[in-house]
Amino acid sequence: MSSELEKSRASIIKDVKLDLISSTAEADNELKRAQLARTFISDTITAPTKEMYAYGVLATLGDDVYHEPSTHALEAHVAKITGKEAGLFVSSGTMSNQIGLRTQLMQPPYTILCDHRAHIYKYEAGGAAFHSGAHVTAIVPQNGHHLTLDDIKGNVIYGPDVHFAPTEVIALENTLNGTIFPQEEITAISEFARSKGIKMHLDGARIWHVAAETGTSLKVLCEPFDSVSLCFSKGLGAPVGSILVGSQEFITRARRIRKLFGGGMRQTGLLAGCAAYALSNNFPLLPRVHALARKLEQGLKDIGVTILSPAETCMIFYDAPSIGTTYDEIAERALKLPEPLFLGGSRVVTHIQTTEAAVDDFLKLIADIAEEKKKAGFVKPQVNGDGKYHDVYVRRTH
Repeated sequence: MSSELEKSRASIIKDVKLDLISSTAEADNELKRAQLARTFISDTITAPTKEMYAYGVLATLGDDVYHEPSTHALEAHVAKITGKEAGLFVSSGTMSNQIGLRTQLMQPPYTILCDHRAHIYKYEAGGAAFHSGAHVTAIVPQNGHHLTLDDIKGNVIYGPDVHFAPTEVIALENTLNGTIFPQEEITAISEFARSKGIKMHLDGARIWHVAAETGTSLKVLCEPFDSVSLCFSKGLGAPVGSILVGSQEFITRARRIRKLFGGGMRQTGLLAGCAAYALSNNFPLLPRVHALARKLEQGLKDIGVTILSPAETCMIFYDAPSIGTTYDEIAERALKLPEPLFLGGSRVVTHIQTTEAAVDDFLKLIADIAEEKKKAGFVKPQVNGDGKYHDVYVRRTH
C-alpha cells in the first residue's frame, strides 16, 4: 500500500469521525428527564428509562426486511391481543395509518370518510391524497364529540352515480383528542359499513388508553375494524414505533407497501424490545395518567377556567381567555418558574412521566394569573343560551 493512499485514508477517517457523547451526557440526560416530567405539550416526548434500554439491548439481532425474531414476536403478540391474524412494525403512527389506507384502497376513484379532526386528515401532510390518490370526506360530528351512524349515513357515498368517488374506507380514531369513542356507536357504524362493502380502519394510536380506562379488551375494541394502527411511542413511552394489524392477506400486502414507502428497517430488535417492555411495564401506569388529567380538569374548574374538552383519558383542552389571559402569557410565565413548566397552547397532556408536583405547580400558576386578572378588573363573559361564551377566542395547539 502506497504512503499516499494511507495518508488519504487517514484523512478521510479523520473527516468521518464523530463523537456525539459529551463529558456531561449523563447529567444532561437526567436534566432532560426532569424537564419532561414537567412537560404538558404531548405524550410523545417521554424518554425511555434505563430499564427499558437495558431490556431492549438484550433483544435479538436480525434484519427485519429478511427476518428479525424479536420484531416478529412483537407483531404476533399484538396481532393476538387485538384479535387479528398478523401485524407489521413500522416507524411511526403516520406511516402505519398511511400504509393501512393504501393497502385497503385498490382501484381509484375512491373516498375515505373520517372526522374533520382526524389525524389522517389534518396532521399527516396530505398523505391520503399523495400516497393513495384518495379523496377525503371530513365530517363535523353533530354532537361535537364523536361521529354517529347518522353522520356516516348522511355522508357516505355508494351507488351508481358517476359524479362521486365512492366511499371505500371509513376511518375512525379512538381516542380522538383524548376522548373515547363509544364502542356501541363504532359497532353500529361497522355493521353498516360491512353491509355496503366498505372497509373500516382505526387510528388507534392511543387505543391503550381506552382499554385502560374502560376495562374493555383490545380484541373487543379492534373487532369492528379491518385494519388498526397502534402506537408504542405515545402513551406507552417507547422510543420509536407503531404497529399495523389485520388479516394475514392484508399484512402481506402491507409489508410490500411498507417497502414501497421506504419503511423497511434493519436491526429493529432493540426497538421491538423497548416496545415489549412498554407493553409489560408502562401500560399498567395509564390509570394514574388519567387520574392526573382529571385532577387538572377539576382544579381548573375550581379556579373558574372553562373546559373545552374534558379529561376522558390523558388530555384536556381549556380556554385561557375565560380567565382573561392568553396561552402565550401562561407559557411564558410557566418557563420563568423556579422549576419551569413546558406548555403548548390549549391542550394539556399528562403522560407516564408527569409528576404530581408538576400538576400542582401548573394549577397554582393558573390560579395566580386568574386572581391577578380579576383584581385588574376582568369579568368572565356571561354564557349564551346555547352554552357558548361571548367573544372568546380559542387557539388550539396540537
